[in-house]
Amino acid sequence: MTVDTAERAIERLMSLHPKGFDLSLERISRLLERLDNPHEKLPPVIHIAGTNGKGSAAAFARALLEASGRTVHVHTSPHLVNWHERFRLGAEGGGQLVEDAVLSEAVERVAVANRGEMITVFEILTAVMFILFSEHPADAAIVEVGLGGRFDATNVIAKPAVSVIMPVAMDHEAYLGDRVELIAAEKAGIIKRGVPVIVGQQEWDAAREVMIETAERLGAPLSIYGQDFMALEENGRMVYQDDDGLFDLPLPRLVGRHQLSNAAAAISAVKAAGFPVSDRVAEQAMTDVSWPGRLQLLPEGRLTSLAPEGAEIWIDGGHNPDAAAAIAEALAEAEDKRPRPLLLIIGMLNTKDQAGYFHAFADITRHGYTVPVANSDSGVPNSELAARATEAGVPAEPVNSTANALKLLRDTWHEAVPPRILIGGSLYLVGEVLAENGTPPR
Repeated sequence: MTVDTAERAIERLMSLHPKGFDLSLERISRLLERLDNPHEKLPPVIHIAGTNGKGSAAAFARALLEASGRTVHVHTSPHLVNWHERFRLGAEGGGQLVEDAVLSEAVERVAVANRGEMITVFEILTAVMFILFSEHPADAAIVEVGLGGRFDATNVIAKPAVSVIMPVAMDHEAYLGDRVELIAAEKAGIIKRGVPVIVGQQEWDAAREVMIETAERLGAPLSIYGQDFMALEENGRMVYQDDDGLFDLPLPRLVGRHQLSNAAAAISAVKAAGFPVSDRVAEQAMTDVSWPGRLQLLPEGRLTSLAPEGAEIWIDGGHNPDAAAAIAEALAEAEDKRPRPLLLIIGMLNTKDQAGYFHAFADITRHGYTVPVANSDSGVPNSELAARATEAGVPAEPVNSTANALKLLRDTWHEAVPPRILIGGSLYLVGEVLAENGTPPR
């Protein structure tokens, strides 16, 4: 089989079925019944919802479980470059992205079972995930919610080992509601009666209160960041604390102060799911954890060769104001330690708060370049995005591609100190960049 067999099968389905969201559990439940309900045959599940940080929490949870010698399946979305990234199958020595032939066969099997009926591609891929995770043995499965929680296709899991709700913020308002309480209520829809709940750090008190009320109503044991567990940086180390005591750990390999609370939520979740976590396991996990496209230094490749010599290039797919604030804080800390001029190369979708995103960088950025998002029909025209950036306090100009923005910087950079560059604003753009650079996630 050729490498793109699974991709071709998925693209065929996308031509037949809606690309957008239509939140419901009816279609996925009907389809899973035809497939003999694979979602009822999973290893213990860590189910993760939230606006920001759920992918990082999944990465930390995977690192913790694998550091303890366990095999773990991981489902995340969206992917950056290849569909295979959504399905990591547990294996001795560390999980591996699903092989193309295995994914292609599962996609075709689900498509046949669906019988051409109306369904979204995400629902089909969720059924694919359940097939893969039920038919390949593992000690645990980490399942990231796609959108919302209550009516997300992954929420057919009736009895996860633990439910995790990471930071909630304003995003996807058209589907989830225009107030943070409404969004939090959708996320809290993954809470199940009697199942432990981990609530990660929340910027909004109203969101936290919704989760507490839901957990109490369902009799779900509750652990809340800042109350039942927490993490802080002390003398260049991460200190994690819960009712069991303290861990004195290295700072996580993932960059940014917000990753301390993400790591803490993962430690608490893994423990609540019934998997012991020792000092040694936690220390190894903080060192080994990996999550591409989130404050990641862009590896050397075709695009990095176009930048000014010595430039430090970061990529991050965060796309809402709260995510931007966390990214900006991390880059400000980098500036304190290693001063460099910061420049932005940003592409965004028209469903996102563009001014709110740029506002987070207004005080730390010298200049911005706005680029199209080629792999989405919802990309903001780069000239319009430049205007939004400038209005928000980031002087910006439109450029027709990331490659040309880097070339323009190289040709006009005459300062002794090389720049620090952030490429981001959209996971679609980050995926394009990793593909064009020749460094896709592995």
